Amino acid sequence: MIFDYETLKLLWWVIIGVLLIGFAITDGMDMGVAMLIKLVGKTDSERRVVINTVGPHWDGNQVWFITAGGALFAAWPIVYAAAFSGFYFAMMLVLFALFFRPLGFDYRSKIDSPRWRNNWDWGLFAGSAIPALVFGVAFGNLFLGVPFSIDEYLRTSYQGSFFALLNPFALLAGLISVTMLLAHGGMWLQLRTDSDVARRSAQYGRYALLAFIVLFAVAGIWIANLDGYQIISMGDTQGFANPLDKTVTTSAGAWLNNYQQMPLTMLFPAVAFLMAALAWICSKINRPGLALIATSLMLGGVIMTAGMSLFPFIMPSSNHPDISLTIWDAVSSHRTLNVMFIAVSIFVPLILLYTTWCYVKMWRKVTVEEIENNSHGSY
Repeated sequence: MIFDYETLKLLWWVIIGVLLIGFAITDGMDMGVAMLIKLVGKTDSERRVVINTVGPHWDGNQVWFITAGGALFAAWPIVYAAAFSGFYFAMMLVLFALFFRPLGFDYRSKIDSPRWRNNWDWGLFAGSAIPALVFGVAFGNLFLGVPFSIDEYLRTSYQGSFFALLNPFALLAGLISVTMLLAHGGMWLQLRTDSDVARRSAQYGRYALLAFIVLFAVAGIWIANLDGYQIISMGDTQGFANPLDKTVTTSAGAWLNNYQQMPLTMLFPAVAFLMAALAWICSKINRPGLALIATSLMLGGVIMTAGMSLFPFIMPSSNHPDISLTIWDAVSSHRTLNVMFIAVSIFVPLILLYTTWCYVKMWRKVTVEEIENNSHGSY
């Protein structure tokens, strides 16, 4: 074995976080761009400019989504089972919304009809806005606890409903997700387009950044007053992963305990706020490259803030806090984590390399003139 069981459990928490950040930066950018298509593109040619900035990359960026889902299944099978049964209708909503993205990208410009293209523009918007909102809502519900149970055979059962997920705090988290992806997409478009499209993209991206800062601050205040979860006692973290073998309590403000015990972790929310402000400034002075880097770091700061607040919990149970799923007891076997760690160590760097190569080789500003001169070769 490469690492002991406890170290591997912690490593896989980090790996899942890295994959989620990669998904947010790459595929989240595509979602932000698609959500802006009707706002920044006033003509058909301008909307095609918007689409073609992500046209060569959107399908490759989905690798991060698929990899994160596969890693979740391999590393945390009980979490996968509980989440996909508990959030079943939400996940189906995301799945059906995502259908509009490949269809919209590939079929939108096949017919020269304003009605046809307008409908696909709305399809691209819905196929990006709905997943962005639902992913945020799902994260928001983790802080409130998910109503599920586990029996003595480690079978999970969900006692909630789809509409119960749409509570005020979760919707706030959903809006944070939407605004941060809108801002990220706006900075990308400011960098990759010119003239009116770039100007509108910068404007709406800055609006989204301001909304994100306000909403993220409100969420922080709200979380400080929520009942958080604390582990009082649990079994050996090196032993067999058993989510039934621990004692958990709840108390107001407990989600902030990790920041008190490890003050350096305050850097994560600080990075989210500071990078959002820096992105706004860089966009304002027309430095979109720096603004895009800043929004990428902002996304990482937000995801790490959520992860560190929940740590070591992955999926708390509101019905029975003692069976809440944590990084220590919701994992696969020692051998599985080792084998998967080897696979991730090989393939994630490869994904990074070919993703970077694609962006470098296809880097250029997309202009209205290019689209109009090559109308049949562009999206």
